[in-house]
Amino acid sequence: MLSQVYCSGFQPFSHRLLPWVQSTAISRSHRIQPSAVRHVRSWSNIPFITVPLSRAHGKPFAHRSELKHAKRIVVKLGSAVVTRGDECGLALGRLASIVEQVSVLQNQGREMMLVTSGAVAFGKQRLRHEILLSQSVRQALHSGQNQLKEMAIPVLEARACAAAGQSGLMALYEAMFTQYSICAAQILVTNLDFHDEQKRRNLNGTLHELLRMNIVPIVNTNDAVVPPAEPNSDLQGVISVKDNDSLAARLAVEMKTDLLIVLSDVEGLFDSPPGSDDAKLIDIFYPGDQQSVTFGTKSRVGMGGMEAKVKAALWALQGGTSVVIANGTHPKVSGHVITDIVEGKKVGTFFSEVKPAGPTVEQQGEMARSGGRMLATLEPEQRAEIIHHLADLLTDQRDEILLANKKDLEEAEGRLAAPLLKRLSLSTSKLNSLAIGLRQIAASSQDSVGRVLRRIRIAKNLELEQVTVPIGVLLVIFESRPDCLPQVAALAIASGNGLLLKGGKEAAHSNRILHLLTQEALSIHGVKEAVQLVNTREEVEDLCRLDKIIDLIIPRGSSQLVRDIQKAAKGIPVMGHSEGICHLYVDSEASVDKVTRLVRDSKCEYPAACNALETLLIHRDLLRTPLFDQIIDMLRVEQVKIHAGPKFASYLTFSPSEVKSLRTEYGDLELCIEVVDSVQEAIDHIHKYGSSHTDVIVTENEKTAEFFLQHVDSACVFWNASTRFSDGYRFGLGAEVGISTSRIHARGPVGLEGLLTTKWLLRGQDHVVSDFSEHGSLKYLHENLPVPQRNTN
Repeated sequence: MLSQVYCSGFQPFSHRLLPWVQSTAISRSHRIQPSAVRHVRSWSNIPFITVPLSRAHGKPFAHRSELKHAKRIVVKLGSAVVTRGDECGLALGRLASIVEQVSVLQNQGREMMLVTSGAVAFGKQRLRHEILLSQSVRQALHSGQNQLKEMAIPVLEARACAAAGQSGLMALYEAMFTQYSICAAQILVTNLDFHDEQKRRNLNGTLHELLRMNIVPIVNTNDAVVPPAEPNSDLQGVISVKDNDSLAARLAVEMKTDLLIVLSDVEGLFDSPPGSDDAKLIDIFYPGDQQSVTFGTKSRVGMGGMEAKVKAALWALQGGTSVVIANGTHPKVSGHVITDIVEGKKVGTFFSEVKPAGPTVEQQGEMARSGGRMLATLEPEQRAEIIHHLADLLTDQRDEILLANKKDLEEAEGRLAAPLLKRLSLSTSKLNSLAIGLRQIAASSQDSVGRVLRRIRIAKNLELEQVTVPIGVLLVIFESRPDCLPQVAALAIASGNGLLLKGGKEAAHSNRILHLLTQEALSIHGVKEAVQLVNTREEVEDLCRLDKIIDLIIPRGSSQLVRDIQKAAKGIPVMGHSEGICHLYVDSEASVDKVTRLVRDSKCEYPAACNALETLLIHRDLLRTPLFDQIIDMLRVEQVKIHAGPKFASYLTFSPSEVKSLRTEYGDLELCIEVVDSVQEAIDHIHKYGSSHTDVIVTENEKTAEFFLQHVDSACVFWNASTRFSDGYRFGLGAEVGISTSRIHARGPVGLEGLLTTKWLLRGQDHVVSDFSEHGSLKYLHENLPVPQRNTN
């Protein structure tokens, strides 16, 4: 893939250039097979890998995720992208970034074409300079320095500016592309080149020959000879971008292009004029949706505006070319907007002929929020009833669930590693355990939402309460573990939160039936839509950008998944842990019998779990003792591969393989062993190499144990207990949405309490702040009042 990219809006086009006629589907024989793709190293700051550039012939791409297969691409640069804000001169930084992205794609084996504005702006800059230089020195001296500064520059005719600017613009592009060892060629066209059949064939042949020679054609309207724009149609001296918009659409269809990217100074297509309070960016636009859209004014330069741009895009779409309209001027995203689009990321507005069968993820988010608010208003007994019903369904419908899970396991056979297959597998005992856990959640939900935490009498008849409320909409992303779905759903129901679930495709069949059962349980109180399963082609990274919909992201899966989500989340808090590097320290006063049992259970019971033991710390005095020998023998019997820490290796003549890093989560039957001189050194090691997840001391010395418990700064710290107890079900929380190693809000296994936040309720009688001023009639009391006792039954 390529690096991220954001796209820009659009500019208008000429109705004279664009024939609104029905087009036939065009075959795409020019697409190359994967074997023909050249593998080119990354020579810029934009990393990439080559991808197969092929797809079904004759139709535009149906989904964004398919855009990575586009081979022939037209990038249209509007005047707002190419020119500076003063419309006199070029935006060199943006142009350099665009050229870099086009070069990356060209060197991947794609065929890139540019339709560019900018000649008028470049020529205007040059002509203004020439006019100033041509002023008589005598006249300038006679006018005085101040008058010279204020000397008026005549309005420059656009065609003259174009004539003066074309050569300079092309020279600039050539110099930029040369930095990436790419040749560019200029082609100037007029309307006649498309309407005259012979000229049209000549143009087509020239472009195909240039593409065959790996040359990037740079196409522009010949503004030095085209008719002038209508009066007041454009800003003074700025190119009439309507010609280049229509040119891009015509060129894309003429050349049987896979993708047309239109960059301008707006984000894309909105459902109402951009800037209005209710305006929302349209992610995907379908033919026939024009009636539901309110079109705003034209862009900063050019004619026609959004409505004309949509017509051009739909015409190209009808001709078999996919279209994305996006922003190419935003300083934070313009550096990767083109490559992001080709990666299939959610940038700008994508035009598609295929409507999804179900709601969009944005619509699902809104449904989850609305359903969650209804859920929060239910009585605690009603929420508990829903969870009890779901627990019953898990056992009553076990045959259907296990059948769906069997399909997942069969499809995953040979594709997933053994630990992941174990996570994917469901069984009758797992379903029974799930049902028990759900009933625990139901019992604990009786006094969760709306519980009073604090009461304060501010003044007479002015009382303040702090109460628990749901967080809002949760996004839970999980891999390979279908049993996670009912657990998380039950916790969301108990806490009154809306829920979006994104499961791994390897568990698609299991997730589908478990979600249907969850919605069946929710239906008994009319809140079916509170829990949504995202089945669209949304990439996780795109989901992490929905900051106006999602309030909290909870990843459940590998450490790599958690890290990726923490990196991708834009303005949304992420609850979780990126690694589970758990330690067990064997003190010099440890019990022989306890040590082997605890090490075996912590490492071997479920090595793929995040709370499995990864590093065993042994006090130096225990080396070459029967206790040490028993530990090694037990690990050998359990077929655990041992990696020696640096200090441990120094004590051995023939040591196991030395560990590459002391900060490693193996997730398998592998274990690092290191030697420490004291409990303090063990604590220091844990703080330096651990992940603040779960750490254990094994000792019979209570004072040493308490020192360890108080000084280790991890979410879970145990004495003479297996690391595997770090789990919401085993803690009696019923279940967990994950284990958090963060220090804000929730830490350790996160159950029902971790999915709640608070709000303040103030009840008064015509109280105003001015009454409490120095000369006011009232005084603050700030008395703590009794809090209603929590129902613990």
